[in-house]
Amino acid sequence: MSAQKPDECTALPDVPEFGASVAEYLTSLRFTGSLPQDFEVLNPYVFPEVRRVVTSVCHRFYVDTKPRIGIWGINPGRLGAGLTGLSFTDPVSLRDLFGVSSSITGRTEPSAQFIADVIRSYGGPEPFYRDVYVSALSPLGFLRDGKNVNFYDDPRFATNILPWIDEQVAIQESFGLRRGIAIILGKGKLQTYVERNLRRHREWDQVTYLEHPRYVAQYRRSAWDQYVETYVQTIRNLVHSDS
Repeated sequence: MSAQKPDECTALPDVPEFGASVAEYLTSLRFTGSLPQDFEVLNPYVFPEVRRVVTSVCHRFYVDTKPRIGIWGINPGRLGAGLTGLSFTDPVSLRDLFGVSSSITGRTEPSAQFIADVIRSYGGPEPFYRDVYVSALSPLGFLRDGKNVNFYDDPRFATNILPWIDEQVAIQESFGLRRGIAIILGKGKLQTYVERNLRRHREWDQVTYLEHPRYVAQYRRSAWDQYVETYVQTIRNLVHSDS
């Protein structure tokens, strides 16, 4: 059989933009595990306005297929991502930082405001989200008695949810994250959980742990600016490291 001429070569299939994959994933996200009796799932993606906002932001800032570094929190809270559907983003950041008009309302949330300062110091949303992808190990949150609860606060649940967490991280990595690197926002219990459980399932050769924004806001507010700079320099150093 004769070789194909260059203009006869079969075109490569289109690769979805990173943002399209993220938006489709988040807006269809559901929790499929079992919950402790007093837990409930915090899933903002059931609301049309949240799905609209998430899709808009993803298509605006995740606009290419460049490999990004994954930044992983614990799970969403009811005043931040539990409202907006975007990790470490409260309604104030949605409006003032991203410039997105929405009917979603709410007050400032300390972790979201810290990350907003990190993004500003990095140069703004465009360069920040061009280099990193921000999510959570559990992309859905949990409530107990109407208050935020971390998945590791119940030891049995922490064990039972591990396969679901691992699956969700793997799905998001498949969108085009750098497989060998991860940034985890949280030390202490979260670091122990990742090292003992999750890391053995992931291809993470290098895991960097940073103090959680909530910890900075609650216990280290006088050093806020120093922590912002630590975040920025850590991310930049990893972005420019070998894949």
